Amino acid sequence: MEEKKTSTSGSGGFIPLFILGFVGALIVGWWVFPQLLFSSKTQPIQFSHTVHTEQGMDCTECHYFLENGQYVGFPSTESCYACHADTTGGETAAEKEIDKFVTEYGEKNAEIPWLTYQKQPDNVYFTHSVHQNFECTTCHPDVATMTELPAYKENRISGYSKQTMKMWQCERCHAEMGASNACYVCHK
Repeated sequence: MEEKKTSTSGSGGFIPLFILGFVGALIVGWWVFPQLLFSSKTQPIQFSHTVHTEQGMDCTECHYFLENGQYVGFPSTESCYACHADTTGGETAAEKEIDKFVTEYGEKNAEIPWLTYQKQPDNVYFTHSVHQNFECTTCHPDVATMTELPAYKENRISGYSKQTMKMWQCERCHAEMGASNACYVCHK
């Protein structure tokens, strides 16, 4: 009789410890580790894509291809300054961001040090020109519907953004589209 009591109380203590350890591991894995791995940065200007798309602008008006097929990427300060050459003197957050752009970048003709959310690793050869028939939101977040830019999460080890497209995402799309997934297609 005494042996059964000892055996029962031993397993009763193990289960709560197991559950506590399991919950602790989940918290460390899903919250603590990402906080340690990624630093959070903000863009130099809180640019609103929504305001510009509501004006009828399309993505390709600022992010376009040159005649030789080269993708421009971010618009130059000069092109932004063509529309925003004067400070507003306003008090809203948007007006203050425009004034910040004019005084810190536009008037000094300094390029804005944008943080690239989806910069590809150096060993990846990617060209927008062969992907230009896709909607931008196929690969990029739909920033046209965002009033604020998302935080830039930088991997402290690799230096790349958390939002950088992963190899499996490229491979899946290539497989679905019937494109080659051979190594040399993306890696030179």
